[in-house]
Amino acid sequence: MLVSLNWLKKYVDFGSLTPEQLAEKITKSGIEVDGIEYIVNEKSENIVVGYVKECEQHPNADKLKLCQVDVGEETLQIICGAPNVAQGQKVVVAKPGAVLPGNFKIKKVKLRGIESNGMICSLQELSVGERFIVPAFAEGIAVLPEDAVVGASVDELLNLDDAVLEFDLTPNRADALSMLGVAYEVAAILGEEISLPKPTIEAIDEQVSDYVKVSVDDPDLCPYYGASIIKDVTIGPAPLWMQNYLLAAGIRPINNVVDITNYVLVEYGQPLHAFDYDLLDSKEILVRRANHDEQMVTLDDQTRTLTDENLLITNGEKGVALAGVMGGANTEVNDDTKTILLEAAYFDGQTVRKAVKQTGLRSEASSRFEKGVDPNRVKEAGLRACELLVQYAGGKVIEGVAEFDQLDRGEKTVAMNASYVNKRLGTDISIEEMEEILRKLRFTFERNGEDFTVNIPTRRGDIIIFEDMLEEVARIFGYDHLPYTLPANASKPGGLTDEQLLKRRMKGYLQSVGLSEAITYSLVNQKDATRFVSPELSKDFIPVELSRPMSEDHQYLRLSLLPELLNRLTYNVARKQADVALYEVGSVFLSEEETLTKQPKEQLRLAGAITGKWLDHQWQQEQKQVDFYVVKGIVEGLFSYLNRHITFDQATVEGMHPGRCATISIDDQKIGFLGQIHPNLAKEKDLKETYVFDLDLAYILQTTEHELSYEPVPKYPSILRDIAFVVDKNVLAGDIKAEIERIGTPLVKRVEAFDVYTGENIADNEKSIAYNVHYQDPEKTLTDEEVDASFKEIVEAVSEKFGGYVRS
Repeated sequence: MLVSLNWLKKYVDFGSLTPEQLAEKITKSGIEVDGIEYIVNEKSENIVVGYVKECEQHPNADKLKLCQVDVGEETLQIICGAPNVAQGQKVVVAKPGAVLPGNFKIKKVKLRGIESNGMICSLQELSVGERFIVPAFAEGIAVLPEDAVVGASVDELLNLDDAVLEFDLTPNRADALSMLGVAYEVAAILGEEISLPKPTIEAIDEQVSDYVKVSVDDPDLCPYYGASIIKDVTIGPAPLWMQNYLLAAGIRPINNVVDITNYVLVEYGQPLHAFDYDLLDSKEILVRRANHDEQMVTLDDQTRTLTDENLLITNGEKGVALAGVMGGANTEVNDDTKTILLEAAYFDGQTVRKAVKQTGLRSEASSRFEKGVDPNRVKEAGLRACELLVQYAGGKVIEGVAEFDQLDRGEKTVAMNASYVNKRLGTDISIEEMEEILRKLRFTFERNGEDFTVNIPTRRGDIIIFEDMLEEVARIFGYDHLPYTLPANASKPGGLTDEQLLKRRMKGYLQSVGLSEAITYSLVNQKDATRFVSPELSKDFIPVELSRPMSEDHQYLRLSLLPELLNRLTYNVARKQADVALYEVGSVFLSEEETLTKQPKEQLRLAGAITGKWLDHQWQQEQKQVDFYVVKGIVEGLFSYLNRHITFDQATVEGMHPGRCATISIDDQKIGFLGQIHPNLAKEKDLKETYVFDLDLAYILQTTEHELSYEPVPKYPSILRDIAFVVDKNVLAGDIKAEIERIGTPLVKRVEAFDVYTGENIADNEKSIAYNVHYQDPEKTLTDEEVDASFKEIVEAVSEKFGGYVRS
């Protein structure tokens, strides 16, 4: 909302406050002022109205005119080069001694041998911004109205001494979308009186019922529609002061009739519309829903296809306006218009909002109807426009208003208790002060002791409950006057929760080993909805389908993070980024219901996807493609960092390579899987070998110690023993490793498989697996006897359990 301060002064006196001071007070009361714009940035003195008494050709120049200009106290001889200067005009004159913007000093000079005393100015030469110049003054010098007073300063006439405040309104403050609403606000802030328009007209002795009747098919969408008839209007420019105010409000002047409706729109916040009555071809106004695919041409000459959700103003048959949004081209006011039908109506905001969204048309009118207009100003705004049409368009108003009226104009009430207000605000406002605040707001009320019953004016549709009134009291009392208090309880420094800290550490680890974090959509297509579901999740989980998805690609809530991560790999590879490693922390959505009766359960998971080269050291000429062991090493490193022991079991997961996939467990609890995606799927995604992992992060966070433990560096040396077992080919190396760790506890600190051999001297159905076994005691130096005893126990246990023997 753009607010002209000169216009505002017509309703409320804000004294000697500068625009900056007034803007600060308004902002502190709850409406933010985004900026202040002056009509002219540099004020010029000695700029007055002049009258061109004579205008002759300069004897020594074809493009110059020699003018005798009356400026009140004297007549100045001025040479002017503007093509539109002429005798009998009233113009803007900079007298000698004036200083124009840019430090341009006006003094007596000679032009082509003839003296010139002053300058006839255009508004651009006074540094008036383009958006503040009325269309008639856009080219050449400004030719002023005939009633301009010769010798008077042009500041008031051209609104050059004005400043415009830009309000950043929240949607609830629709009352401040009008000058009267702003006047109420400023008057309440400053404790000043407010002067409101009191429109009156003298109607001619004809009845509006002889010209038009009004009917409404759907009163819920249009509870009030009033039509006034104004005859014998003369189309021309609006008065200069009105054009100046409209430009300050951001509205382009068109002609006196349209400008008057726009002026009242900004003044009252009530949109109006003027139809050329003769072009209606009817004596009826019918407000109805549009028919499906019904068409009409709006004022911007665009054909609009409507639906039955749109409200249409018709002449009984065809549409003449899209209600609350824009009029029709077929009844537009033009230079030949003589009779006006003036519409003042109340339209349902939601219906107008739908029409705006459907057509893409947004106007000053629609923005007000969407937020809600004051039902008690609708009829008065129409009367105000009739008054101005009589004054500035020479119109004659027909007696009465043809109307349909089922509009609720009743005021709401809100109960308020003085003690409770002070308790909530932490203040000690007296009852008398609260009464004064309500009077400043122009709210009527009844008081019984400390209890108030406040009547809320219909212009303040944002005040509904006690908390709304609490805010009104606080902001008029002054936010700066609210007491500062510290919290009563002991303060505690902010910080991360244990789970947040652990999650951040896990992310730090993954980034440190070369993965980048991704954030993908929670919505997937039907094909991806059931892919890569982790084996530990129930097979009964059903993807949750959206009832109104954005597109087919975003139709289901995901059961796995991996499908979208793979799509991100494809996206990057298609853009010549062949080596990509991503991870994501996010939720999957689990439900066993075909038809949802409750929200799906969210489970936090951690997933990763890697493709391309894992190492690429050009200087050392070393390259390594990502493989199963790279991903396994990342996962093992992560859990080693968390001081957690995990085990792997070969598994088959849909969408994964059948021989390169394993589930991951902690304490016999499966928490996810890792492996290579199936080559066929990789081909479908235009990827080379790609490896993934997927972990139940919620379980990890719940079962992991959040404090990192510290183990001192051992003082005593370790002992390393190597051992190779020949076992059946189906025996898993991890199972043997787990058995060695179990038997060797507590002396065995680490077991690592470093070789698997098949071939010569090994039976076809067997294999040899070699391990490093690390012995260490933090309290003493181990003896060979202790290590030999443990080593012998390990050999016997493994041989017995797996049917193997030690390879010599």
